[in-house]
Amino acid sequence: MANVETTTLTLAPYDRAAELKAFDLTKSGVQGLVEAGIQHVPRIFINQSETIQKASTFFELPVIDLGSTDRASMVEKIRAASENIGFFQVVNHGIPLSVMNEMLQGVRSFHEQDVETRKRFYTRDTSKAVIYNSNFDLYNSPSANWRDTFLSFMAPSPPPPEELPEVCRDIQIEYSNQVLKLGSLLFRLLSEALGLKPNYLGDIGCDKWLAFLGHCYPACPQPDLTMGGTKHTDAGFLTVLLQDEIGGLQILHQNQWIDVPPTPGALVINIGDLFQMISNDKLKSVEHRVVANERGPRVSVACFFSSSPAPPTKVYGPIKELVSDDNPPKYRETTAHDYIRYSFSKGFDGVPRLLHLKL
Repeated sequence: MANVETTTLTLAPYDRAAELKAFDLTKSGVQGLVEAGIQHVPRIFINQSETIQKASTFFELPVIDLGSTDRASMVEKIRAASENIGFFQVVNHGIPLSVMNEMLQGVRSFHEQDVETRKRFYTRDTSKAVIYNSNFDLYNSPSANWRDTFLSFMAPSPPPPEELPEVCRDIQIEYSNQVLKLGSLLFRLLSEALGLKPNYLGDIGCDKWLAFLGHCYPACPQPDLTMGGTKHTDAGFLTVLLQDEIGGLQILHQNQWIDVPPTPGALVINIGDLFQMISNDKLKSVEHRVVANERGPRVSVACFFSSSPAPPTKVYGPIKELVSDDNPPKYRETTAHDYIRYSFSKGFDGVPRLLHLKL
């Protein structure tokens, strides 16, 4: 089904920590390397642990029409996709195509604006209204990813508008509000898919916290040596992904890396770790990654329904209605904040993060 390309390099010893720090201190990210005309991938980005696999055929993710009048069928399709694949796409989701396109252009504009303007937002301080950097786990991952990101927590307490990047401020606020409405609908449908009351997941706060991440994957001169995003699962409850036409997303399905080509007008939805945990493994948080590409920049917007940067006290564990003597709880309880914080500290090291909560 797939052709596998493997590149094995022998890297001479070097001071990796020093090179990571030097890269970080430029405050210009991977985009800065590309703007400088770099021809070779720096050693800190070379990924020797993953094979770059290009699927010879496309795997069609289920496409769910949220405008359907057959609610029972819609719920059943969402249940099947969330249990078996962990990913699905939605159309007729209520977010206008013009808003989606403007959002992608806004992210592109942020990453392509003058480097001195970008630098003003560059930080690793998670208390900032806007956190722009390259690789949140730069200092503790085995290899850096060919990607830059800016992040803001847009709900329930969004930053003052004047603190958001001017180049994409208005559309970021508009798009985030639209995603919150979509999330409310998706959690109602997922509640029903689990056999719960429609408001169940909303009532326990799954749809309240929204993190907005604007990713940029610049064109890579040697895409066989690095990854745009190393394999990982998402830590939160649910992710809403808007991707441009370039593609590069792959999901691990039946031990095969499968391409997820962009579908015009569709959004990609995937189950996160916290959702797998509270569903007691009924729904699946599946590994996925982004391959680097000579085309670029690829831009995407990932909106995570997860946890706020402040430590809320609500504790989550397997939903009591979903456990029984025959299906006992498989995870210990945690706050969403503690799990997200653990995930941030761990980074993308290839080890499933949910093992941290396994009983």
